Amino acid sequence: MIKMKKIGVLCSGGDAPGMNAALRAVVRRGIAKKLKIIAIYRGFDGIFQEYFEEMTARSVGDIVQRGGTIIKTARCEKFFIDEGVREAAEILKKHNFDGLCALGGDGTFKGLLALQKHWNGQLIGIPTTIDNDVYGTDYTVGFDTAIDTAIQALDKIRDTAESHERIFIVEVMGRESGYIALEVGIGAGAEEILIPEEAPVDFAALANRLRSARERGKKSIIIVVAEGADERDIFTFSKELMKYLDVKTYLSILGHVQRGGAPSALDRWLATRLGAFSVDCFLNGDTGIMVGEQNHQLVKVPLIETQKKKPIEKYAFSLIQDLAI
Repeated sequence: MIKMKKIGVLCSGGDAPGMNAALRAVVRRGIAKKLKIIAIYRGFDGIFQEYFEEMTARSVGDIVQRGGTIIKTARCEKFFIDEGVREAAEILKKHNFDGLCALGGDGTFKGLLALQKHWNGQLIGIPTTIDNDVYGTDYTVGFDTAIDTAIQALDKIRDTAESHERIFIVEVMGRESGYIALEVGIGAGAEEILIPEEAPVDFAALANRLRSARERGKKSIIIVVAEGADERDIFTFSKELMKYLDVKTYLSILGHVQRGGAPSALDRWLATRLGAFSVDCFLNGDTGIMVGEQNHQLVKVPLIETQKKKPIEKYAFSLIQDLAI
C-alpha cells in the first residue's frame, strides 16, 4: 500500500439516488483508514471555486436513505476546454490533493480522463447515473430506484388506460440509452418499447401492430418511449403516430421524477460497496479506473473503457412482442 493523506470527492452530472450512500461509504471508509476526505461541492466547478470542506464521520450521518446529493452536483463548461482542465489541475496541486474520487456517468469519467493528462494524482470514478449506460459495470448506482419509480407510475397510468380503453404514450429518460425504457416497459407489461438503439421508428409498422393488438382484444395499450428513440420531441412524435391511427393517443412524460426519491435497498448496497472499494483502490495505488460490478463481483475498469457504448440486452428486447400478445 502507498502512503496517502488527502482525497477529494465530488458528484458530477445528473443526480442519482444512492449518491449519498456512496459518499457516506467513501468518507467513513477513508476516515477508518486514516485518510483526510475533502468534499468538493458542485462537481468539477467546485474545484475552480475552491469550495472544499473536510468531512467527518458525522458529516455523512443520516444520509444513506436520502436521494440527491448533500454536496450538490453540476455540469462544468470549463472542463470541456483544455485550458480549464489545466487550471483545475493547478488548484488540486495547490491544495495538496493526493487523489480525486468522482461520482457520475461517462461524461464525468471523460472529465477524469482529461484531468489525467495534467495532474499526477490518483483518479477513480464511481458509476452513479439512473441511465445504467456506463460500459464496464452491470449496474450503475441509481438505476434500480429509477426503474421502481417509473414502474409505479406506469402501473397507475395503466389503471386509467384500462378504465378508458386508451392508448398511452409514456416518455421515460434515456437520450442515448434504452436501458430505462426496456426494463420499465418489460416490468410494467408495456405493449411497445421504443429505444434509441432501434431508431428510427417505423410509424406505419407501429400503427399496424397497435391495430392488431386492438383486434386481439387489448383494451388498453402502453407505449414506453425513451427520450432518444426518435429525433422529434415527444409531442411531435405523438401527433405523427396519430396520423396512422384512427384513435387518439394520450401522452405522459415522467421527467425528473425518475431521478428523485430515497434509494432502493439494492442501490444503497451497490453504492456502499463501490464507495468503500474506491478507497481500497486508492490505498492500493490504483488510478485511472472506475470501480464497478460484474456478475456480483467488484471490478476495476480502465476509465478509457467507460467511453465505449454499452449494448442493450438483445434477448430482453426480443421478448417485447411475444409478451404483448
